[in-house]
Amino acid sequence: MPEAGALLGLGRNASYEAAKRGDIPTIRIGKLIRVPKAAFDQMLARVGAK
Repeated sequence: MPEAGALLGLGRNASYEAAKRGDIPTIRIGKLIRVPKAAFDQMLARVGAK
């Protein structure tokens, strides 16, 4: 999570808040929150296309 947020210029807490809002695509594995690379890349492509 923090690594994905860092790519977007977000801090740790802001990254988790963005994921909670659904701004960053995530999957939950037990207590872990992961950002799928393919979904993250697609999100960046959509944002960059605007």
